[in-house]
Amino acid sequence: MFINRNTFQVLFLMSGLLASTIAQGFPLLDNRLGSQPWLQTLDLSMASSYDFEGIVSLGNCSGSLVRYADSQPQDAALVLTNGHCVELLDPGEVRFNETVKRSFQILAPNGRNLAKVTSKRLIYATMTGTDLALYELSVSYEQIKREHNTEPLTMSDQRPQPGTPIEVISGYWRRGYSCAIERIVHELREADWLMNSSIKYSDPGCQVIGGTSGSPVIDTESRTVVGVNNTTNESGQACKLNNPCEVDPQGQIMYQKGWSYGQQTYWLYDCRDEATGELDLTRQECQLPAQGSSL
Repeated sequence: MFINRNTFQVLFLMSGLLASTIAQGFPLLDNRLGSQPWLQTLDLSMASSYDFEGIVSLGNCSGSLVRYADSQPQDAALVLTNGHCVELLDPGEVRFNETVKRSFQILAPNGRNLAKVTSKRLIYATMTGTDLALYELSVSYEQIKREHNTEPLTMSDQRPQPGTPIEVISGYWRRGYSCAIERIVHELREADWLMNSSIKYSDPGCQVIGGTSGSPVIDTESRTVVGVNNTTNESGQACKLNNPCEVDPQGQIMYQKGWSYGQQTYWLYDCRDEATGELDLTRQECQLPAQGSSL
């Protein structure tokens, strides 16, 4: 699942390196891979039909440089990825407002390296009810624009709708996937983790692979972020690690090898303090779990 590392055998040899188990399940990628020279010599032919502006690589995952609809140029920039790209978090575990220094590689529109940036804070991360993480960078949007001439992606404040054409764009692999939102899943279950209102991708087109964890799910018509890519059923098993299953309100289970999913991101808006813009997990409208809660 948690399309991040130790679960998807990637038989990918470059510069004599075997990159194994990359981002197809919760277990994380070996962070050493992020600095390997072969990442700089990837064949970018698969990136030619996608726009990588706003896309980032985390070394062990993918992610995106994002803003809220009302973010200001002077605001500290944000990076969106999966909770399991922070670490394999226990069910019910939430990390909130922690000082964290982590490096990110911002990509140019053609998929090549553009700039490195560093976080100063982990605003939020969880794998309970969803699978997302939000970092605050040490630079503002206007600094990034001035120094690197690139823009963030805007996160939509609307619930994604079935039938919406989407792209899932991976900063790790410098490639994209195109399909549509097939349906919104009542509950997605993977081992001990439960996720609500997950985005099911249509087939074919978005059968994501290891390393794509944390990629933004982008509405292709508005180019806004409606979700964050996080898991796929690797081998056709039910409700096990790397093999998520769908559970409907009546408890019926569905699963199939290759079915892939993302998590909605509009929830972040419902959890923001109207005055400060900071996350307030105590808000009545907030669907994100606070520490110790279970959804």
